Amino acid sequence: QVQLVESGGGLVQAGGSLRLSCAASGRTLNMYAMGWFRQALGKEREFVAAISSSGGFINYSDFVKGRFTISRDNVKNTVYLQMNSLKPEDTAVYYCAGRRLNMRVLPDDYDYWGQGTQVTVSS
Repeated sequence: QVQLVESGGGLVQAGGSLRLSCAASGRTLNMYAMGWFRQALGKEREFVAAISSSGGFINYSDFVKGRFTISRDNVKNTVYLQMNSLKPEDTAVYYCAGRRLNMRVLPDDYDYWGQGTQVTVSS
């Protein structure tokens, strides 16, 4: 069993930056692909970014390419999401998720989820 805990959310002005962290316990992450998803109020959960277990493969949604960077430190058992040039439409609860083997873009393909961290971007 893997427990995931996100942190680093908050309130930021448009154009600002935040760095989200996802700390894992229970198992080491080096066998898990990890993803970041977000869910805005009244909307479905959507894919943001994913990284393979080794960190060698990365995938981003089109709306964050060039602004967000996913990374991982398997020694620290932590995954990160660096978010730059934030926009009001990035406002959402951000979740990290993990699954064995290959990274995927659909929420239903992930087995482990954190509780989420709120990101609010003011205009």
